[in-house]
Amino acid sequence: MTLDSIRNFCIIAHIDHGKSTLADRFLELTGAVDKRKIGTQMLDTMDIEQERGITIKLQPVRMEFAGHELNLIDTPGHVDFTYEVSRSLAAVEGAILLVDAAQGVQAQTIANLYLALEQDLTIIPVMNKIDLPAADVETVSQEIINLLGCTREDILSVSAKTGEGVEAVLQAVIDRIPAPTGDPTAPLQALIFDSYYDEYKGVVASVRVVNGIVARDQLIHFITTDTDAAPMDVGISSPKFKVVPELTAGSIGMIATGFKDLASCRVGDTIINQKSGTAPLAGYEEIKSMVFAGIFPAEGNDYGKLREGLERLVLSDSSLTYEPEHSDALGVGFRCGFLGMLHLEIVQERLRREHNLEIVVTVPSVAYEVTLRDGKTITAKSPQSMPDPNMRELVQEPWVRLDIITTEDTLGGIMQFVQESKGTYINTEFLEGVGGSKRVILHYDIPLAAILTDFYDNLKSISSGYASMNYDVIGYRDSDVVKLDILVAEENVEALSQLVWREDAFKIGKMVVTKLKETLPRQQFVLKLQATIGGKVIAGERLSAMRKDVTAKLYGGDVTRKRKLLEKQKKGKKRMMATGKVKIPPEAYLAVLKRS
Repeated sequence: MTLDSIRNFCIIAHIDHGKSTLADRFLELTGAVDKRKIGTQMLDTMDIEQERGITIKLQPVRMEFAGHELNLIDTPGHVDFTYEVSRSLAAVEGAILLVDAAQGVQAQTIANLYLALEQDLTIIPVMNKIDLPAADVETVSQEIINLLGCTREDILSVSAKTGEGVEAVLQAVIDRIPAPTGDPTAPLQALIFDSYYDEYKGVVASVRVVNGIVARDQLIHFITTDTDAAPMDVGISSPKFKVVPELTAGSIGMIATGFKDLASCRVGDTIINQKSGTAPLAGYEEIKSMVFAGIFPAEGNDYGKLREGLERLVLSDSSLTYEPEHSDALGVGFRCGFLGMLHLEIVQERLRREHNLEIVVTVPSVAYEVTLRDGKTITAKSPQSMPDPNMRELVQEPWVRLDIITTEDTLGGIMQFVQESKGTYINTEFLEGVGGSKRVILHYDIPLAAILTDFYDNLKSISSGYASMNYDVIGYRDSDVVKLDILVAEENVEALSQLVWREDAFKIGKMVVTKLKETLPRQQFVLKLQATIGGKVIAGERLSAMRKDVTAKLYGGDVTRKRKLLEKQKKGKKRMMATGKVKIPPEAYLAVLKRS
């Protein structure tokens, strides 16, 4: 294929607007997948993606249509996976902006659009789900026109479910998106935008070839890691790995490096001809994790298995960071950085499924900037790393600019909720549709910690499911935080310690001990559950003991025999209360993690 006949594009949208279904129709229409094998969410390769109906990983695929080579990258829609979207956008020349005809423009629609415009991509607006009874084509068209400044004729209407209008979208990709630039005769330059590990092929890198040609057994060099390789295979995603003779300038494909050392291939690195001295490509901006949690193996001898599991996850999820951590209570593990709570939940589930690991996850926290009395500044990523109050001069926490799109009738409830969550109101914008129908965009500044756990769930509840949100970190501001410790049977449970605002300490402490009371199994003795700050108990609960009928074996005799056995049982329970140990099940950790 010549450069003029290649088109590279991706699909961007808010979560659940039909990206994966549209991609399925593309695969069906172009014959990239045998019609007998066509299913749903063909590009969502992980079980967890199929089950939840969400895209977690970007996924490239090559198709042929009307004499053109079309390279599509399917992208996630959730705010936690924005880094996947940004990497996809850097590898293409155009993007299909997909909007649900029933829901209209949502928060992540706007956020992903801005990411695409920053890369100077050609945007093709497409309205999906026009076959739904609730579809409001005219209103949503007007919202898209107001957002993009395009005309009504520029907007394509499709039903990805039925296939209506899909062929016109592929034709628009050919007509509107420019062909890639590049020189097949120049020295090799290829950008790694994704990777995964294969037992037989080693590390497989997804690349966009900018200049030159790469073929099997050709000696190549990875600039950042200063590593040489001779590819075992080069191929394309169809959507499974399919071997091809070579990848040329302008194409998107895959290189099976054969690396068993997982650190030798990094997302954002540039591949060149061996020792050619060719300059590296721009790569990607380093992603900054905002949510941190400790991950420890439930069984101490699984530490090596956990380390290997995280190494492999980082290959396919470059936004995940980790570093070794030691806990007196939990042993050796890792302090991991995530982009949000869904990201943490997905990593936890993938470790369990893909690597057969049972793990303990500590309560997540944000990264605090702490200025000490001696003038030094440190980053506290966990309650254990937060210095004592008498050593601290100033503590600052990350704040975000929060954008919420909702309907006018839910405006009051949402504004009250965000204000109670420590949000600072900035302004309100109106998304105008046909006939004066309006939806609003609320802009707030809010601490990142306030939206970590159950904020999104509450937002959906208040708005009856209509509201959507997006956020961007804007900097650090002063904060008054304290370390909240949780004691179970008078033993400090380090995994449940958390950093909280001083004014919320009692409320959160009471909530945690109540959750524990509901989820912990009853013991042979009374279980004391306490929340403390600096040794001072601020909230407590008691879980009553299981009662064994020690008099069941009695069949007569004096009543003193019964009293004697009951007194003996009472003394035993008292002794156990002082020295008893409690094993906390994963469900209890999860209940605290997902507090409401």
